[in-house]
Amino acid sequence: MLDTPARANDREQSDEGINDQPDGQVFLGGNDNPLLAPRGVHLANKKLLVADTGQNRVFIWNEIPTQSHQEPDIVLGQIEKTDTDRNAGGKVTASTLMYPSGLWSDGNRVVVCDAWNHRVLIWNQWPTTNGQPADIVLGQPDFNHNQPNVEGVGSTPSARSLNWPYGVDFSGGKLFVADTGNRRVLVYDQFPTEHFTAADQLIGKQHFTDRDYDHTQPIWPYSVKVGPGGEVAITDTQYYRVLLFENLAVATDPATSPIIIGQAEIDGNGQNQFRWFPEANTLNWCYDTAFYKNGLYVADTGNSRVLRFDALPRQNNQPASSLLGQATFNLGIENRNSIKASQNSLYWPFHLTIDEGILAIADTGNHRVVLHKID
Repeated sequence: MLDTPARANDREQSDEGINDQPDGQVFLGGNDNPLLAPRGVHLANKKLLVADTGQNRVFIWNEIPTQSHQEPDIVLGQIEKTDTDRNAGGKVTASTLMYPSGLWSDGNRVVVCDAWNHRVLIWNQWPTTNGQPADIVLGQPDFNHNQPNVEGVGSTPSARSLNWPYGVDFSGGKLFVADTGNRRVLVYDQFPTEHFTAADQLIGKQHFTDRDYDHTQPIWPYSVKVGPGGEVAITDTQYYRVLLFENLAVATDPATSPIIIGQAEIDGNGQNQFRWFPEANTLNWCYDTAFYKNGLYVADTGNSRVLRFDALPRQNNQPASSLLGQATFNLGIENRNSIKASQNSLYWPFHLTIDEGILAIADTGNHRVVLHKID
């Protein structure tokens, strides 16, 4: 079940214009239709997509909202913008969602990780109507199936199947999917145009049918992101680390060792490296990354902060350069130890996206998206 904090913070946040707010710019959804535990956010060509995960829908704004409360232009996964049922209260179809998470778009095509339906949905054109059906499904033979690895719990994965896919990215003509429940990342060498397309490459396993638990490979790869130089970052949530590979060729070779963020070595798996308090080099239930210029942002979810590395780490256990959400590196308390959310506080930041110098954070525990202008 999705564990979601109460909405008490909603009453503490103003409805003033986003562009007028001094620091983090807060966005909560519509006045009578607020977000609930959003776990995905994406910016593309000044358009905003938010996976309103707790309410089984994706909201789309054709322009970045200018008010803290603003109704979306389009909703996916539901026919009415206020509907919230899993699979729209019925059986799975091309129009329904259950626990949507990772998102990607180029401002035209839209990709949604429909995690609990064990599939990825693709819209070939920018959606224009509520509940618009997807054009392509990955992970399932058609739009009416939704079992893990097609055959159900315990079945063997394949190059075509998915099991709890939470993360997605597209770069260099290739689509990357974090197939979390199968402990791997799938790589499609071309943008898929047919249902049930088979992946071409594999990160984290030697064979498409493998699913073994191996601590030298991703254990719970929640997110995959590709950098401007072809670098690959896999956020390995269950081991409290980010695995950073120089390029795809290195990432797909099981014999290579990544740079590790959050742990000192490949065997390390401690929350904050088994320390009482976080530090600049520790992580706690991390869920996503975002490349920016020569560096990297990391959603350190369990510490309610976002870490910034001004340059990509070149060795294990490198400390971050700066952070958002906390006053110092040694604090990891929700909303800076306050029951009230502020423009600069965070509570379980899950997902990150950067476009044209704007960092958007899915601030899941506060049921909102926070926008920051970054240099």
